[in-house]
Amino acid sequence: MKLSQLILAVAMSACGTAFAADNHGHDIKPMHGGAVAEAKEVEYELVASADKLQLYMRDHGKPVAVAGMTAKVTLLAGSEKQDVQLQAGDGKLEATGSFKVPAGTKAVVAVSKAGKSVASVRFTLK
Repeated sequence: MKLSQLILAVAMSACGTAFAADNHGHDIKPMHGGAVAEAKEVEYELVASADKLQLYMRDHGKPVAVAGMTAKVTLLAGSEKQDVQLQAGDGKLEATGSFKVPAGTKAVVAVSKAGKSVASVRFTLK
């Protein structure tokens, strides 16, 4: 086998693996009208409004227990940056206040439990 054929074969087999790692055979749909992302096999849904931020988590479609969890949300709207701390609520992490969340706002969420990082998730709000 020629070296070029070997390289092509390896590259082609790696492409299939890369797509399989990204697509788990299902579409993640929002259950609360928010933006959805997946990290470490957990689905995160960020619901953002001018007065409330809520983060819902699901593992294989089942709600994740949020007791003892917190999250830091960094909102990036144009040149403005806002950091918000979410606390455990009834089945979600949440915060109330005044938030600038126009369409296109980027959100970076760092979730932790007992002071240890659980996941970092990125969203683009619509």
